[in-house]
Amino acid sequence: MKYIVLGILMSISVYASAQDVRGRVVEQTEEGKVGLPGANVFWAGTSEGGGTDTEGYFKIKWNPVGKLVVSFIGYRADTVLVKNPGVNLEITLQAGELLEEVTVVKRGNTTIMSTKGPLIEQVITGEELCKAACCNLGESFTTNASVDVAYADAVTGAKQIQLLGLTGRYVQMMTENIPNFRGVSSLYGLSYVPGPWMSAISVSKGAGSVINGYEAIAGQISVDYKKPLTGEKIFGNAYVSDEGMVEFNANAGIVLNKRWSTALLLHGDWLGEAHDGNHDGFLDMPKKTQYNLMNRWQYKTDMWNIQFGGKLLDETRLGGQKGFRKEMKDRVGPGNLYGIGIDTRRYEGFLKWGYLMPEYENTSMALILNYTDHDQDSYYGGRNYDVRQRTVFANYIYQSVFGDTENHNYSAGLTMNYDDYREGFNDYMAETGVQTPWVNFDRRERVYGAFFQYTGHFWDKLTVMAGVRYDHHNLYDGFVTPRLHVAYAPDDFTMLKLSAGRGSRAANVLADNSYLLASAHPVYVNGKLLAIHPEEIGKLDMERAWNFGVQLNRKFVVFGRMLNINLDYYRTDFTHQVVVDNESDPEKVNFYNLDGDSYSNCYQVEVKYELIPRLDVVGAYRYNDVKTTIGKRLMRAALQSRYKGLLNLSYYTNMRKWQFDFTAQFNGPGRLPNGMGDFESFRIMNAQVSKFFRKWSLYAGCENIGDFMQMHPIIAADAPWSKDFDSSKIWGPVHGRKFYLGVRFGIDRD
Repeated sequence: MKYIVLGILMSISVYASAQDVRGRVVEQTEEGKVGLPGANVFWAGTSEGGGTDTEGYFKIKWNPVGKLVVSFIGYRADTVLVKNPGVNLEITLQAGELLEEVTVVKRGNTTIMSTKGPLIEQVITGEELCKAACCNLGESFTTNASVDVAYADAVTGAKQIQLLGLTGRYVQMMTENIPNFRGVSSLYGLSYVPGPWMSAISVSKGAGSVINGYEAIAGQISVDYKKPLTGEKIFGNAYVSDEGMVEFNANAGIVLNKRWSTALLLHGDWLGEAHDGNHDGFLDMPKKTQYNLMNRWQYKTDMWNIQFGGKLLDETRLGGQKGFRKEMKDRVGPGNLYGIGIDTRRYEGFLKWGYLMPEYENTSMALILNYTDHDQDSYYGGRNYDVRQRTVFANYIYQSVFGDTENHNYSAGLTMNYDDYREGFNDYMAETGVQTPWVNFDRRERVYGAFFQYTGHFWDKLTVMAGVRYDHHNLYDGFVTPRLHVAYAPDDFTMLKLSAGRGSRAANVLADNSYLLASAHPVYVNGKLLAIHPEEIGKLDMERAWNFGVQLNRKFVVFGRMLNINLDYYRTDFTHQVVVDNESDPEKVNFYNLDGDSYSNCYQVEVKYELIPRLDVVGAYRYNDVKTTIGKRLMRAALQSRYKGLLNLSYYTNMRKWQFDFTAQFNGPGRLPNGMGDFESFRIMNAQVSKFFRKWSLYAGCENIGDFMQMHPIIAADAPWSKDFDSSKIWGPVHGRKFYLGVRFGIDRD
């Protein structure tokens, strides 16, 4: 009987496959045929069709109309007569009119919403990053509707990501799928990744894959660096702004032979001028110097792929009142200038080893190793905070299939993470003017885990990815992380995705929130002064939450061009959370575990369309409903806009000699803490113009065109040594209009 059922299922599968039309859209170049990503493929006179993937491949259902229309920006559209289903086509598009010294540059989607895999994922390409200055990762989401980046306070320059209405500590930050920027680097890590070093950024909302760990609660963000084989042969970027910011980036990829290649990436930025646009006596941004170096190697054969390398970073920040110098840091108390200094040295080393097992079809294994040594010495007025975090991460992954088909595959593996924290801290009591004795919070966290993940494809319409992992933490014992992702595509123009899963993380009171030290409010844990009772820091439970999400992506052909509409909703429910309470008692900051409800509801709609030839329009609206129980009261999250609108216009001229980009962000009102009412709605506008030549380009732009700034961002700026001083109540920009100019030069690979 089972063979009869199997035969029926195979017959159905073969029949369904025979009803598809598959193919590839390509262009003919001197080096051969190259796939065109993002080309439109649909049946004439209908809205049935789809787009090509990153390699130019497509698959659509057969339609008796028989006339297949293929179009792509900058290329002549073509109509292909298809007489029967089950065929496999190769369609070559011809580029539009060529000028003697200009090559047509193809432009696909610069932000790609994944409709292939089950994860709810968005990929920001390198071309999208060039729509703005994008000096570092923290400035890479200007044109993105899902991710917000804002200053955490008004003096340190620390930035925080917000995703699904939750702060960045609930987002798992990764570099090439290696968990990174955790603990002490979570606040300033966004500035440790230079924009020109990145080839793409992947943003995954909600519960991610269990392969990458258990820490994702709001989502995962993974950065891909430029690689030796795919990055430019030589690339350089120089940038200068009217505020005195100077930046230089360079990278080079060298192919040594058929198997070995290497890449060197360099970065430096300098801001030495003092700026006080709101005239409150404090620098709007700290003076900063950063040097960044990365070297990576790759060895690749048919079976082996080995990558390894290292990264060095040295950064200094100096902020506070105008006129403050580093040698004044020991002059504490009224009558002295208030200063902030943060010196960082960071070293990273990684190894990624992959092996394709020829004796077993569709089977491979990989080992990922990463070591980080992060050393930070800092002071905030009379407070001192020194920390060194050393991390070792290892992840072994085995991938194979069930049976002889790729439709049912699995991944299994083992994970180890070791964190060695050496933290030291002393407080400054504003009421008495006394510095507390130095206390240490040294600890070692060891986590060992195992995971299993299954991915199944059914009827070419349904994909299910189910995973579970078990981890044992030496301080919090064992816990289970289940996650489920379902993707259903009833046709080539519709994709429905569902996700559910659990996330956990160990809270780091000072490392996660060191920006709060730039105030006069003493730090408490469980109601006890941290500087007197350091043992309390170890009595906080691990944070845990459930996340549920749904996304509907629908495409329409309107006037021969693709209209893309994306709707999504996410719910995050905390079962355990470390609450940062500076409202129950406005004169102190108290950390304690949640006693009540805490949740986030996030609704978003996003629309993309090519309004006229070469003018891409992106419009989005997001509403956040985020509430936490603080002092026995369920309260809306403070300092967060309840809604956000985004409008992005991108136009390039024929042959792409010029490109014009404009972005407007519309931020709604939100609640101010301590019963201070609501802050107002505001908008931020940015614009950039780029001029392209054969191997180099010029770009110039303006950020915050309307020169909007939060009024009085620092409370008691005229009395920084008093108990009222606070620089953390930030809801809007802390600096005004900025003009910039840059030049890029690159020699691409053949």
